[in-house]
This record gives sequence, structure tokens and C-alpha cells, in this order.
Amino acid sequence: SSVGGAVSTQIRNRAIIAVAVASVGILLYMAYAFRNTQSPMLYGGAALVAMLHDVVIVLGIFSILGVLFNVRVDALFITALLTVIGFSVHDTIVVFDRIRENLALSPNESFESVVDHSLAQTVVRSLNTSMTVVFTLLALVLFGGESTRVFVLALLLGTISGTFSSIFNASQLLVAWENGEIQRLFGRFSRPKPDIAFPSA
Repeated sequence: SSVGGAVSTQIRNRAIIAVAVASVGILLYMAYAFRNTQSPMLYGGAALVAMLHDVVIVLGIFSILGVLFNVRVDALFITALLTVIGFSVHDTIVVFDRIRENLALSPNESFESVVDHSLAQTVVRSLNTSMTVVFTLLALVLFGGESTRVFVLALLLGTISGTFSSIFNASQLLVAWENGEIQRLFGRFSRPKPDIAFPSA
């Protein structure tokens, strides 16, 4: 039921490695799956950012729960995180695939209009799929066994966050990159500050 510091450190390190390997694999797969688009790595990068957003949300909430209610994570929590990663990317791929199809059907339409139209087509499907999972997990959290409650709670939080990020984060990152907003943001941070000349006395 509990482990010492050495074992917990080993579990933490393996969890970091597992998430890193999964991230690289997802990035390469997304780049291959969307190789016919103008920026295949961009689709993989946007899906990766949305996925890491979900992982950070779950980790952050469990960190707060650990401080307030002494909630402890275990190996099942790592399994839940990897499951959340898969669910988040799956939902994002559905949206991105519709964007790719609509880009081919409407080559003269602006990119943000295509993304907006694609989101409108997939949002009902995403919400319906996620809500069926959320209701099932919520029932397990409320009436399930104590041994799997942390695992199910992590899945529940990750499912909600994954649905949000697929609709509101990943696609908006694509639009921001295509419009040059992200490049201008990084350019603003990397631009050297002008020297300030002080008047001589």
C-alpha cells in the first residue's frame, strides 16, 4: 500500500520517461499521418502541446489534493496519465482530420474559417463521446472501490481536460501559427532591448 523513497523516486523517473517516449512517438506519428499537409510537424506539435496541457492539469490537481487531503499517487496513476494522453490525442486527431478534409474541399477559404467550420462539425461528436465516458467514470468515483478511486479520478479529470484542449487549444494553436501570431510572440521575446542613453551631466 505504500513504498519508500527509493521506490517512489524510481516510479517518478520511469513515469517521466514513459511520458517523454509517448510524446516523441505521438509527434512522429502525427507528422506522418498529416504528411500531405503544408506543415505536418505543426499538427504534431499542436497535438503535443494540447496533450501536455492535459497531463499538467491532472498533475496540478493531484498535487493540490495531496497537500489538502493527503491523496497519494501510485503505479495506477501513471497508467491513468498514459491513458489520458491517448484519449487526448485521439480526440485531437478527429478534429485535425476534419480540418485536413475541409482544407482540400475549400482551398480558397481562409485557414481560420476552415478550422472554425471543422470545429463546428466535430464539437457535438466530441462532447457526446466525452460525456458518456465522464458519466461512467463519475459513477465509478462515487460508488466504486477505494483501491481504484485515485485511478478513476485521474481518468475523469484527464477526460474533461482532454475534451477542452482538443476543442479550444489544439486548433487555436494551428490558427495562431498559420497567422504568424506565435512567431511574432517569440520574436518579441527574442528581440534585443534597445540601449538606453542617459544624458550626461
